[in-house]
Amino acid sequence: MAPLNEVKEKLDRLTEQLKKYAYQYYVLDAPEISDPEYDQLLRELMELEKEHPAYQHEDSPTVRVGGEPLDYFRKVQHDVPMLSLSNAFDAAELRDFDRRVQDGLGYAPVYSCEVKIDGLAVNLKYEEGKFVLGATRGDGETGEDITSNLRTIPSIPLKLKEPVSIEVRGEAFMPKKSFERLNAAKAEREEAPFANPRNAAAGSLRQLDPKIAANRHLDIFIYSVGKLSDQQLTSHHDALSYAKELGFKVNPETRQFDSIEGVIEFCEGWLEKRQDLTYEIDGIVVKVDKLEDQVKLGFTAKNPRWATAYKFPAEEVVTRLRSIELNVGRTGAVTPTALLDPVSVAGSTVQRATLHNEDLIREQDLKLGDKLVIKKAGDVIPKVVRVLSDERTGEEEDFVMPSECPECGSELIRIEGEVALRCVNPKCPAQIREGLIHFVSRNAMNIDGLGEKVITQLFEHELVEDVADLYRLDRQELLKLERMGEKSVDNLLEAIEATKNNSLEKLLFGLGIRYVGSKAAKTLAMHFETMEKLQEADVEDLTAVNEIGGKMADAIVAYFEHEEVQQLLKELKDLGINMTYTGPKPAAAPEDSIFSGKTFVLTGSMEEMTRKEAAQEIEVRGGKVTSSVTKSTDVLVAGEKAGSKLDKAEDLEISVWDEQTFIEKLKSGE
Repeated sequence: MAPLNEVKEKLDRLTEQLKKYAYQYYVLDAPEISDPEYDQLLRELMELEKEHPAYQHEDSPTVRVGGEPLDYFRKVQHDVPMLSLSNAFDAAELRDFDRRVQDGLGYAPVYSCEVKIDGLAVNLKYEEGKFVLGATRGDGETGEDITSNLRTIPSIPLKLKEPVSIEVRGEAFMPKKSFERLNAAKAEREEAPFANPRNAAAGSLRQLDPKIAANRHLDIFIYSVGKLSDQQLTSHHDALSYAKELGFKVNPETRQFDSIEGVIEFCEGWLEKRQDLTYEIDGIVVKVDKLEDQVKLGFTAKNPRWATAYKFPAEEVVTRLRSIELNVGRTGAVTPTALLDPVSVAGSTVQRATLHNEDLIREQDLKLGDKLVIKKAGDVIPKVVRVLSDERTGEEEDFVMPSECPECGSELIRIEGEVALRCVNPKCPAQIREGLIHFVSRNAMNIDGLGEKVITQLFEHELVEDVADLYRLDRQELLKLERMGEKSVDNLLEAIEATKNNSLEKLLFGLGIRYVGSKAAKTLAMHFETMEKLQEADVEDLTAVNEIGGKMADAIVAYFEHEEVQQLLKELKDLGINMTYTGPKPAAAPEDSIFSGKTFVLTGSMEEMTRKEAAQEIEVRGGKVTSSVTKSTDVLVAGEKAGSKLDKAEDLEISVWDEQTFIEKLKSGE
């Protein structure tokens, strides 16, 4: 038997050799040895590690085979939100994007363009050069910890070439060859194939057993650098170059342009060339290159203003309309859905398409049995493009919208100014069921294990009638349900219990108040801080909050006036549901500032700064900016051509500053 020091030296040498060969193969796409030679060396290393586990390196290539199965994926909060991108579908929309960027910067920027991989966005975190956490995008703020599965991807370095602490973001994907092999194996086992590589990649990375992910042969391209210690980067291009130096795989199809016309030519050039790639792409990502420019442009609630995704034109196919299904949503709106002959569109089989409302059916003169052209809008939602009326045989039939709710039989009505027919019966089972599904959804209370199928099962077995019943579920009753074992029931009840501590905005959004989306829910929660204060607010109080308009304010007030709602909120509170905002609060402002604690309204045009910049200056000094002048307003800042807001401020005897006074106050710091 060889001395231990010789064994360790051999194991160390083999580990470094295999890491180098893997980097050459998976990252540089320039293999130095053949696959059989690599496999032989890997087996040799595995045998040595098995006999001498104390000598195994934590970033050994053998860890790629996958560890022990997990019980569940834990939730992780992203340090920096993973926002989605806005979309551009043609050259005109790219030029609109360029115009907005130039308006924001005051000059034409350099753009960086890269192919948009059709996969799963992930965040990778490294501490002192070691891979410590990998997470899915999730809802942008909270993802799932899939570190064990990501460790099986050979192109993800487990140890960087420098001991830096860094977060990078990338798109994990399944190459076309891996996808073909996977579906061939499924066909042999007489299993349903994956619809497309994107679904296959996402499904692979959400397996609780990492060995499954390891056998799916996934890959990744890094597309951005997030948090980074001790390194100054000035551009997106520099960031990707640095990522490559650290050992990350960066897509080579990246170009820079100093005009939008160059960007457009690059985007349109990939329409045909994309078929030659070994992986699927669904567009081109266009980014302002300078990081300083990105900071200046900032973000909307959902998207960065400095980037957009050019999406390839949707594939159009012909199919036949068999029937129209009616679905009742949580607000009572009845939505028609086209049921189609199955047809393949953009890599997946489509059998349904949205028809939106009765007016659209009439405008397109749809008849049952018609041949239709359909496409995926943004390559996601199938929609009807047009009817092939010239191909009618005479056997087609008119479709007539019913006058009664398909779920409860109540009369359907059309509210003035709306196109949708609605069921206004609050006891309509479809509305209750859809409301429950919305309440447990990701952006609302986010209850793990309570998907649409489970909610439907609970509802059909009369275990829930409203959202409060979810917190009264009985373990023994759940165990009687199909596919509900002891472990899954315990996990479900734990997940429900955990959501009692959610911050107020999650509950607000989950309640499904009309016009109140997730962003408005957070704005309201941050402003009023408690459910009680929000319930007491009138329309004037609500419209004084920035971005809360009159229509939404009316809907909120009307919602809280219902006795059923008041009773529901009391029940939820008694059940221990948090009714207070517990999220991050704005930074504390200097107490001696004249702006601190004051409410400002900006109106008219300003010469020395934009209103957005003025609002930021106020907020940094501890003030608050709202959109409407009310009795709560402390100061109106009036630029040129100030209109009715100035009149109202004077009527209410509110202090008015012109732009020069405002700037002097900023400078003096009074």
